[in-house]
Amino acid sequence: MLNKYARAFFTRVLTPFASFLLRIGVTPDAVTLIGTGGVMAGALAFYPRGEFFWGTVVITLFVFSDLIDGNMARQSGVSSRWGAFLDSTLDRVADSAVFGGLALWYAGGGDDLVLCSVTLFCLASGQVVSYTKARGEAIGLPVNVNGLVERAERLVITLVLCGLAGLHKFGVPYIEWLLPIALWVVAAGSLVTLIQRVVTVRREAAEADAADAVAGANGGGAA
Repeated sequence: MLNKYARAFFTRVLTPFASFLLRIGVTPDAVTLIGTGGVMAGALAFYPRGEFFWGTVVITLFVFSDLIDGNMARQSGVSSRWGAFLDSTLDRVADSAVFGGLALWYAGGGDDLVLCSVTLFCLASGQVVSYTKARGEAIGLPVNVNGLVERAERLVITLVLCGLAGLHKFGVPYIEWLLPIALWVVAAGSLVTLIQRVVTVRREAAEADAADAVAGANGGGAA
């Protein structure tokens, strides 16, 4: 959903910066690696200690690398299967670091096993949502569905509300409840999205199998 409307806007905004990086000799793969490293550092250094505001600030500084590296690849004409694979793989690593850092907080200083479980569900379901589309496409299906909560929605909801929840340490009252709300919303949305994609793949697979059966029957009759 957000991919459709926000990606084009941020691509235009970040194009000059992407051009600058190319001029000084930075490669798209380097941006991918640095961005993922920055997200991991912000999530795993700050979130397990309950430093949600500063952790989110650090993560936000690096999370736009996902748009910059693709922009750089298009500008330089070096888009490749390897670059797409690396970008997609490291996206999963970055997402795991974000939710893993939050899970460590709730398993430790946050002392809330229910929210720890919800966070782990967000982590796992996010990976599976991505896998269902990739696996469906790998077996030749279009998987014509995006779903309620894709990666962009998961990150925006989690990071925005997590960062705001961190203002509790600056004396803002009751705002710490925004993080649990974010996690429950992401968990529910991810479940709905997973169901949407599974149902879509099942329908498309049945249609493809039926088309193959008709084609086989027609071919057999012609023979």
